[in-house]
Amino acid sequence: MTLRLYDTATRSVRDFVPLTPGQVGIYLCGLTVQSSPHIGHLRSAVNYDVLRRWLLHTGLDVTFIRNVTDVDDKILEKAIRERRPYWSIAFENRLLLDRDYRSLNVLPPTYEPLATGHITEMHELIGTLIERGHAYPADNGDVYFNVPSFDGYGSLSGQDPADMRVPAGGGEPDKRHYQDFALWKGVKESEPTDAYWPSPWGKGRPGWHIECSAMARRYLGDAFDIHGGGLDLTFPHHENELAQSRAAGYGFANFWVHHALLNLGESKMSKSLGNVIDLPAVIESGIRPVELRYYLGSPHYRSRIDYTDDALREAAVAYKRIEGFVHRAAEVVGPGRPKAVPPAFAEAMNDDLNTSAALAIVHDTIREGNTALAAGDEAGIRGALTAVRAMLGVLGLDPLDAAWGGGEGGNDLRPVVDGLVALALEQRAQARARKDWAAADQVRDQLKNAGIQVEDTPAGPRWTVGEQH
Repeated sequence: MTLRLYDTATRSVRDFVPLTPGQVGIYLCGLTVQSSPHIGHLRSAVNYDVLRRWLLHTGLDVTFIRNVTDVDDKILEKAIRERRPYWSIAFENRLLLDRDYRSLNVLPPTYEPLATGHITEMHELIGTLIERGHAYPADNGDVYFNVPSFDGYGSLSGQDPADMRVPAGGGEPDKRHYQDFALWKGVKESEPTDAYWPSPWGKGRPGWHIECSAMARRYLGDAFDIHGGGLDLTFPHHENELAQSRAAGYGFANFWVHHALLNLGESKMSKSLGNVIDLPAVIESGIRPVELRYYLGSPHYRSRIDYTDDALREAAVAYKRIEGFVHRAAEVVGPGRPKAVPPAFAEAMNDDLNTSAALAIVHDTIREGNTALAAGDEAGIRGALTAVRAMLGVLGLDPLDAAWGGGEGGNDLRPVVDGLVALALEQRAQARARKDWAAADQVRDQLKNAGIQVEDTPAGPRWTVGEQH
């Protein structure tokens, strides 16, 4: 079976064939770290993590680049407002971003380049564009991309340049054409003095779009397989990336894979709109990171998510059912070693990463496994468990993954929690043995208040985190 992906550039679902057999290069537009991440940002991380895991599962070698924009207008504005260095704001929020990625079991990128670490590569690209007649320096130290010089402008987003409106107020006076965009920004008196670098065109800093073209080429070469990002980046960011890279003579991205947005109310989740929910707030509400990952990864990546608390809690309940089966089955036959996924799951994933259909296969297999558990059919239990764990591994949701404290290695707190709960259950068992039902109930209630649910089974008490269903 061949993976088929929707390509924004051709507006079609087409077969994905790596440019280099056996290898895949992916560039994902990361965050501008002017503030802490919210769950809309984390949807992007989860969606492309699933794509990467599926490619890895099929035996491909994946180079995954996710950049960080650590200098731009918004960061500089915040630095001035808060009277602190711009780089301290960027670094502080990078740490929060890394924390959230780890919490959601997002694989670390192969490389995570910073915009400020690739000024030389940007200068080289800008110089090439000037030499080829696609860019020009202005008197104020800015350098602009000459949009009318590139015939394909607007092809990615499907816009006709003739229909693009002139900015209110006439735009920037040093531009030759109102559509032109900045590749390099000269020194501005209103901005921090430490946010500039020397260049052939005078002291300045990079424009937003040039960084991604330069860094993608640095780590993935002149042409690569997949460029990812949110649908809201299609224009102008990705349109401008495509124009400047192709104008410089580079093939750039073979596929453009965009995910839909996560909305709160009628608007996309956005710091500028003040309508954001972040991971700490979700955890404080009683939802675990693994349950948030399930919620963010369940819909098709090109389907808009309209966030509601009820939908998030329903997703948490659904994941607990998955988790409950995996733990019960592992108690009977051991954790097993997941390998191949069922053909129906592979078919769903190859159909433009249809995670919604793929999760339906997971739940169907769990129903079969529960039937096997009820019948004491160890072969059926083992078959269902290994299949479920293989599928959940692709989705980053395996309850026995050490990232979730699942007890298969790793430096996590699960062994500590196991020991403490085991001690409490031993005290409860002793109370029941001496028929001190009040003391036994008190232990159980204390565990429940701590978020630990106890279920008495023929094999002894079994505990889980959160509600039982």
